[in-house]
Amino acid sequence: MRNSITEGSILKTIFKIATPVVIANFLQTAYNLIDAIWLGRFSSEAVASVSLSFPILFLSLSIGAGFTIAGTILVAQFYGAGERKKVNWIASQVILYLVFFSIFISIAGNLIAGPVIKLSGAKGVVAQGAVSYLKIIFSGLIFVFGFFVFQSLLRGIGIVSFPMYVVLGTVILNFIIDPIFIFGWGKIPSWGVSGAAIATIISQGLASLVLAFVFVKGIFGIKILIKFMKPDFSFFKKVFLLGFPSALEHSVRTFSFTLIVFLIGRFGVEVVASYGIATRIFNILIIPTVGLAIAMTTLVGQNMGAGRVKRAEKISTIACIMAFFMLTLLGFVFRAFSVPLVKIFIPMDVKVIETGAQFLKIVAWTFGFIGIQIVLGGTFRGSGNTKTALLISIFTFILVRFSLCYFLSFHTPLKERGIFWAFALSNILGGFFSSALFLSGRWKKKKILDEFKIKKEMLEEQIEAY
Repeated sequence: MRNSITEGSILKTIFKIATPVVIANFLQTAYNLIDAIWLGRFSSEAVASVSLSFPILFLSLSIGAGFTIAGTILVAQFYGAGERKKVNWIASQVILYLVFFSIFISIAGNLIAGPVIKLSGAKGVVAQGAVSYLKIIFSGLIFVFGFFVFQSLLRGIGIVSFPMYVVLGTVILNFIIDPIFIFGWGKIPSWGVSGAAIATIISQGLASLVLAFVFVKGIFGIKILIKFMKPDFSFFKKVFLLGFPSALEHSVRTFSFTLIVFLIGRFGVEVVASYGIATRIFNILIIPTVGLAIAMTTLVGQNMGAGRVKRAEKISTIACIMAFFMLTLLGFVFRAFSVPLVKIFIPMDVKVIETGAQFLKIVAWTFGFIGIQIVLGGTFRGSGNTKTALLISIFTFILVRFSLCYFLSFHTPLKERGIFWAFALSNILGGFFSSALFLSGRWKKKKILDEFKIKKEMLEEQIEAY
C-alpha cells in the first residue's frame, strides 16, 4: 500500500484512498440521521434533549479527535518512511493515551452533565432526557473513542476500505436496534432518549472490539503490542501539542456558527429557521470534500515521511483543483434548485423557503473556495502543520465571517442579507488565505520524523523487558 501511495499515478491514488473515506463520511451522516428519525417519531422532547446534549458532547469528542488526528499524522509519516516497528509503537502509545483520556472524560462528564444542563435553563422531561443521554454516552466513551481512533490509524497506513465496511456495519446495526431500545420490544422496556444512547454504545462498542481484534492480530500490517504500552510522557506531551490545534480547529468552526445564531436571532424566527436549514444543506454538500481532506492527511503524510515532498505538493494541487471545480458545479446546481432544496426541510412556510433560498443563492457560487480551504487543511495536517490549519479556521470563521456578519447586518441596509453575504465573502477570503499559505511553501519544511525521534535502542529494550 505504501508504494501505491508514494509512487504511480497521482489521480488514481487520490481516488483509491479518498473514495472509501467519502463513502464512510456519508454513512456516518446516515448514522446520525437514523437517531434523529427514530427520536422524532418518539417525541419532540426527545429531539430537544439530544439537541441540548450535542454541544457538550461535541466539545468532548473534539478534544479526543485531537489525539486521533495526531496519531494519524504520525502513523502516516513513519509508515511512509518504512519504519514499521515505530508505527506499531506509536499506535500502541496513542491507544494507551486514548484509554486514559476516555476514562478521565467519562468520570468528569458524568459529574458535570447534570449541573451543565441545569445552567442551560432546560427543565422537566427535556432536561432529564439530556442528562440521561449524556451520562450513558460518557459511560461508554471508551468505545466511541476507540471506534474513531482505530479507523484513523488504519487510514494512516492507507487501509481505507475496511473502516468503511465497519462504519456500514454500525449504520445497519444502529438502524435495527435504535427503535428496539427507544420504543421497547418484548421484554426490553422503552428507554426513549436513553435508548438512542444505549444503541450508540452497543453498535460502536461492537465495532471497536472488531477493530481491536484486527490491531491485536496485525491483520493489516499495523499491530498494537502490550510491550509497547509503557507510558512515555515526553511522547505524550508532543502528541498533545501536535493534536491540540486540531481539537481547537473543530471547536472554532462550531463556536462560530453558535455566535452567528445570537446575531441572526434578532431578525426573527423565520430567518433563524432559514439559517439552520441552509447551514444543514452546506454541511451535507461538503461531506465529499471533508472525506477528501481526511484522505489528504494520509496521502501527504506518507509522502512527506518517504521524503517525496514534491509528490505531496502535486497531490495537494490536484486535489484542490478537483474540489474547486466539483463544488463550484454543485454550487450552480444548488443555486438553480434552491427553492426545492429548502422545501425538503420545511415545505409549508413560504417566508422561510424564500429566505433560505436567497441564502443558498448568495453563498452557492463560492462553494469552490470552501473546497480549497478544506482540502488544504488536510494537507497542512498531513504535513504536521496543525497550527496552520487552526489559523485558517480562526481567520475564516472568527476574524472574517463573524466580523462581517456583525458589520453588514447591523451597520448596513443589508440587514439579515448581510449575514448571507458575510458567508460568501469569508468563503472566498478563506480560500485565498489557505492558498497563500500553501504557495508560500513553509508547510514543506516541517520535519515530523525529526521532532518525534523514537530511538531504536528504546524499542529493543521494551521488547527485551517484555
